[in-house]
Amino acid sequence: MKIISFAIGRPVTIVMLMVAMVLFGSIAFQRLPINLLPDITYPTLTVRTEFVGAAPNEIENLISEPVEEAVGVVSGVVRVSSISRPERSDVILEFEWGTNMDFAGLDVREKIDLLNLPQTAEKPILLRFDPSLDPILRIALSGDESLTALRIMAEEEIKRELESLEGVAAVKISGGLEEEIHVELNESKLASLSIPITQVANRLQQENVNLTGGTIKDGESEYLVRILNEFQNVSEIGEIIIGQVNNIPIILSDVAQVSKSHKERKISTRINGKESIEIAIYKEAGSNTVSVAKGVKDRLETVETNVSGIATGVDMEIVFDQSTFIEQSVDEVLMTALYGGILALLVLFLFLRNSSTLIIGLSIPISVVTTFFFLYAFDVSLNIMSLGGLALGIGMLVDNSIVVLESIDRYRRRGDISGDEVAYRGASEVGQAVIAATLTTVCVFVPIVFVEGIAGQLFRDLALAVTFSLVVATLVAVTLIPMVSSFMGREQKNPYVDNSAEALPADATTIWGKVRILIRTVWNAVIRLLSFIVLAIFSIIKYLVIGVWMVLRTILTPLSFLFDLILPVIQKSYTPLLGWTLTHRAAVLLFAIVMLSGSLSIVPSLGIELIPEMSQGEFFVNVKLPVGTPLPVTENTLNRMSEITQGYPEVNTVYVLAGTMGQSGGNAGEERENIGQLHGRLNPGIRGEPEEQIMNRLRIDFEGIPGIEAPKFARPALFSFKDPVEVEVSGYNLTRLTEISEDLALEMSAVPGLTDVKASMEGGNPEVQILFDRRKLATLGLNLGTVTQILQNKIQGNIATALTRRDRKIDIRVWAEDEMRLSLDAIRRLVVNPEGTVPIPLSAVAEVQVAMGPSEIRRVNQQRVALVSAGLSGRALGDVTIDIQQILDGISLPLDFIVGIKGQNEEMNVAFQSMLFAILLSIFLVYLVMASQFESLLHPFVIMFTFPFAMIGVILTLLLTGQTISVIVLIGVIMLAGIVVNNAIVLVDFINQLRRSGKGLHEAIMEAGQTRLRPILMTTSTTVLGLLPMAIGFGEGAEIRAPMAITVIGGLIAGTVVTLVLVPLIYLTLESFMAKVFSIFGSPAGTPASQEVVEA
Repeated sequence: MKIISFAIGRPVTIVMLMVAMVLFGSIAFQRLPINLLPDITYPTLTVRTEFVGAAPNEIENLISEPVEEAVGVVSGVVRVSSISRPERSDVILEFEWGTNMDFAGLDVREKIDLLNLPQTAEKPILLRFDPSLDPILRIALSGDESLTALRIMAEEEIKRELESLEGVAAVKISGGLEEEIHVELNESKLASLSIPITQVANRLQQENVNLTGGTIKDGESEYLVRILNEFQNVSEIGEIIIGQVNNIPIILSDVAQVSKSHKERKISTRINGKESIEIAIYKEAGSNTVSVAKGVKDRLETVETNVSGIATGVDMEIVFDQSTFIEQSVDEVLMTALYGGILALLVLFLFLRNSSTLIIGLSIPISVVTTFFFLYAFDVSLNIMSLGGLALGIGMLVDNSIVVLESIDRYRRRGDISGDEVAYRGASEVGQAVIAATLTTVCVFVPIVFVEGIAGQLFRDLALAVTFSLVVATLVAVTLIPMVSSFMGREQKNPYVDNSAEALPADATTIWGKVRILIRTVWNAVIRLLSFIVLAIFSIIKYLVIGVWMVLRTILTPLSFLFDLILPVIQKSYTPLLGWTLTHRAAVLLFAIVMLSGSLSIVPSLGIELIPEMSQGEFFVNVKLPVGTPLPVTENTLNRMSEITQGYPEVNTVYVLAGTMGQSGGNAGEERENIGQLHGRLNPGIRGEPEEQIMNRLRIDFEGIPGIEAPKFARPALFSFKDPVEVEVSGYNLTRLTEISEDLALEMSAVPGLTDVKASMEGGNPEVQILFDRRKLATLGLNLGTVTQILQNKIQGNIATALTRRDRKIDIRVWAEDEMRLSLDAIRRLVVNPEGTVPIPLSAVAEVQVAMGPSEIRRVNQQRVALVSAGLSGRALGDVTIDIQQILDGISLPLDFIVGIKGQNEEMNVAFQSMLFAILLSIFLVYLVMASQFESLLHPFVIMFTFPFAMIGVILTLLLTGQTISVIVLIGVIMLAGIVVNNAIVLVDFINQLRRSGKGLHEAIMEAGQTRLRPILMTTSTTVLGLLPMAIGFGEGAEIRAPMAITVIGGLIAGTVVTLVLVPLIYLTLESFMAKVFSIFGSPAGTPASQEVVEA
């Protein structure tokens, strides 16, 4: 091969190339962003519309339905769902995977801009689901100051400091008390003076102004005229004149109480039982999570010490830090790769017992570091998937170098050639097989473009990392390894300088001749210097390698002794085993088929799930109290839960939110007074099973707290924002939907493995319904719209203007005093004709009654639905789904009602279908590559037998380790399809070489098996041991890494046995069969049977 010849002949060039690769890789590593996950683009948009004061029925009719109809025609939409809650509509659009969400967002905005929604509704806003939109940091601000003062500190001091940091997109404040000035009007006084509430609001707006009055000139001076009439304090507000009665001015304080208060509280936060303010930090898209979090934490230290607005006794505690888990996960992957590399080199040493081990070891650091450059070029971040790909391939990085070096050593042991020729022949003999093996491994990642769903998003970074590292490792194997091998066996001399006497040029006495002599002399001096430096570097490396090798040989002597006992036994046993196999082909093949069939029968018992849940040392408990529960009661309930949780020694921090469920799972978070969330952070080191046990114990403890309706435990969502189990019941009648969903939830509660079963249709939402009598209104000369607006202003209030304080504005709300709006009797007494001579109470023209309305209305594809959701504990999603389907099959539904399983099960089906298609396509591509290499249709077919029989090892390993079949396992299977055939490629290629040299079929198979046994065991051992640290599954993110490694290890071990035993058997069988066919039908003269297959 030309590249091998070039590498041997140009050692300095190859060294400089490797140095450049490592240099650029090192620079790129410093600039690569660090994130937890790849940049996952979820094809989901949410249209959110606020409509203050509207009930779910009005939200559905006036907001949700029109929005659904408008956006449902957008290209690429596969599902439109909506949630209509009091005062809010969320319409969720799910698109096909691969949709350009930027263009989709523009299309949706165009549609909603054309909508004709109620004037009092807010303008719809578009939200985009993306896990990176969750805050990377949550900070709790608490202390001795009042909640109002803490809120001001957070908004005026901390928020401003943090928003200026590079990479910070937004800082959101929640909790505490927001300042507001209340103007509480005396209903009876206003009625007696015939002053409407709108007049009060208008006068406040008119009085609170700062305007410019132009300019005036006085002599040589010019002055800017300013009218300064904004309110300076609360007392000024009460002094304004709101009207006149009999030429007597009416002052606001005569008919209203003006006070400094706070907005109606909807959310409260507590940390370890102490009330606090939440400061949520959001990062910009594409920025480095770790560096942004570090910058925020550094700035917080500066704020605490240097900013004057932060009072003493105020504490800022980080309750959630995404960067910590990311750093730990990345460190764990790097350590896993390091341990895997060490183990791979260890097994190499045991096989080789010379300094060649360390020569091969160069493949790992060069390949890994250079890969960072390509990751940077392809905009791939350092995350658990890309680094997991590197760790997964760490053992494979030396495989090609092993094959090349072993071939070179075999030629060197023959002794008939030496020096460069040994390196060239040895490397060239296996060069094509090595490249073909790499192509088969790399080509399995091509079908990634056809993988839909979350699997395709996750697979990309891993595929690129493995591909880049293997390509670089192959380049090292066919260039650096033969070059170093030839160099260490070559007599060292300067290839650039001719030491023989040099004849002087004919024009040596002329000026130009002297210049030429001078240039040549300087050039030779430079070359000698560079050659000396290169030779010195090689000498240093050589003696370092020898020194390290001698140390290793001393340390590993006991292990070497044990290895020397085992390897000869394997080698001596293999030859008779292979001979017996070739003479008992039918029995061996039947046994292999029986083993494969038995293994496949085990698959249903393994269980199926989308993606293993990742333990992060944190958990959430979402809580719902009966609809209508006020916020103080919700707070008390959550405080009780917090006290119980704090009693667990394993729990480090407890953080509660009352009035909301946070954003852990999507942007359509609820905000109601009867809901809340408890966030528990465990002590370092508590992961996996202990974490699950803590949640189960808490689940039991919380059962004794009154009012809680099925608390829902969950971990921070990483891959899917849907519940593990969702059963969707569709129909129009809300009453029947409620009944069916509640009955279904009761039956599902008995399914083993299901936890926190909950129906979305809750008890009715209490409403005060006002039913006007239109005839009475007309008789009294009243207008329904005007009366409705008057009631809204008195009960809900009206933000008339704002009081300016420094850079912030404090709203001034005008409404009726508390005693006239906080009870049913008071509402009935509200005056509906404030400008009339005789006050008319609301009860005179309307019936005021209390009724129960729905708390929320869900719709999917313009049909009302009820959801029954549940979590999982101790069972796989696929197994639970089978049990649920049996329940659904036994349900008798009314006409026009439909029930189906949705949630993660739906996502799992899409992902699995795509992955299975990708596996089949990968196998076909592997066959194409091998057929091109061998120029044969038969031999690739022989090699492909390794894959199905390697599945025996995959299935048994998954069974023994308790792993379920998931997207992660299927990714491992795709990788296995490209890896498991590599040894068989080299074996079959060597058999063909021996046959072309004149050896018989049986003799060639036996000799090839004996010769390739050692390198096959070496490559398998390095790959398996390189994956072993990942398979053991220690540290953060192990739940994602371990299934891939376990899958590949099991498949490789079984595939190695198949390569050494079954592949020779099948090769012999098919070649013998084709020879008989050709003997009957004839073949071109002089054409071996292996070639006749193609020609036939």
